[in-house]
Amino acid sequence: MDAGEEEAIQAVVERLTDADSTTRTPEEIEAAVAEAHASFKDRPVRDFVPVLVERKARAALDNPSTTE
Repeated sequence: MDAGEEEAIQAVVERLTDADSTTRTPEEIEAAVAEAHASFKDRPVRDFVPVLVERKARAALDNPSTTE
């Protein structure tokens, strides 16, 4: 992962933490982001990975029973 992607993923963690800090622990949020990010590991086009990670992590946090 390059530095730009790493910074973008950290920003996702921060945004989700700000949005869900009353219902989720920072560890739960970081785990959801890490799992979502790992699901895009082998994708050749990296430009949109942070956006896709945020959507997938937010969905997992909103409804943990429907995660892939």
